[in-house]
Amino acid sequence: MDTKEIFGFELISPKSGSLLTEDKDHLISQNGEKFPIINNIPRFVPSENYASAFGLQWNEYKKTMADSFTGVPIQRDRLTRIAGGSLGIFQGKTTLEAGCGAGSFTEILLQSGANVFAADISSAVDVNYENCSKYPNYFIIQADILHLPIPQNKFDIVICIGVIQHTPDPEKTIAALCSYLKPKGSLFIDHYSKDYPATPIRRLFRYFLKNAKEEKSLKFVRGYVRMFWPLHKFFYKHRHIFGIGKLRVWFLYWSPIVDYQDANSALGDELLFQWAILGTYDTLTDFYKHLRSAEEIKESLIKNGMTEIEIAHAGNGIEARAVKASTNEPVILSEP
Repeated sequence: MDTKEIFGFELISPKSGSLLTEDKDHLISQNGEKFPIINNIPRFVPSENYASAFGLQWNEYKKTMADSFTGVPIQRDRLTRIAGGSLGIFQGKTTLEAGCGAGSFTEILLQSGANVFAADISSAVDVNYENCSKYPNYFIIQADILHLPIPQNKFDIVICIGVIQHTPDPEKTIAALCSYLKPKGSLFIDHYSKDYPATPIRRLFRYFLKNAKEEKSLKFVRGYVRMFWPLHKFFYKHRHIFGIGKLRVWFLYWSPIVDYQDANSALGDELLFQWAILGTYDTLTDFYKHLRSAEEIKESLIKNGMTEIEIAHAGNGIEARAVKASTNEPVILSEP
């Protein structure tokens, strides 16, 4: 039986490293390990894991943050900025999207001509497949970034947006991402910065919600946002009235709700409400929330053989891009 090949390289067992072959509803290693294929998606991790809350939110809100649904190029603009100003870089490139979620970036990568190998540890892969399987040059798995069924040094591009801060060990995650790149391959990542707004009220809510059942947490967040969203709308609408603007700053600090009205007003009332639910649920239930400085991100990238490093404070905190050094090539650090 032929080994399983994707985009010119063969899949391997993330446990033993032996080659995988496909047999009906499983991938089987030469050592006899079996990994199920469920709904056309190979699975290398248990269905329940530390990212289950993310899986639930994307299965509930399948298209809510996708540009193709909102009609507003928020994700396209973000991806373009992280990629250095042009999506043309992805044309024809074998691209690993690590932590692909429901596919808001996946669909843009595919539309930009990338050969996308998408991976996520959560059940969001089912939604991603539903949203993106119509495109050619697309393959998706459910797996841990640290243990993907792929050899090292195989991808032209590795991209990981909105994910690293939520993994158990960001340093190991960055090291793994770098290892999957070919020499001279490009890495695009972001990470929460030290000034992430982890306010006292959000820390308090998160203390209780991140260990609760995902369904109960989502139900609570929906009810809470529904109850207090009218106040958010009131303060935004009257923010230019004398005194209300300052009161709004105080109000936003003490409200745990993530409010996108300033940044993404083009979404309209209904989508802003749904984004508030998603953003609030995300920030109050993520099991891991790591914060890093730009200097720490730089150091990690240098340590892992990356060169031409560019870092900026943008988006959700810190955005970085870098190129994997060729063998014996000295590391070059670009100033932000």
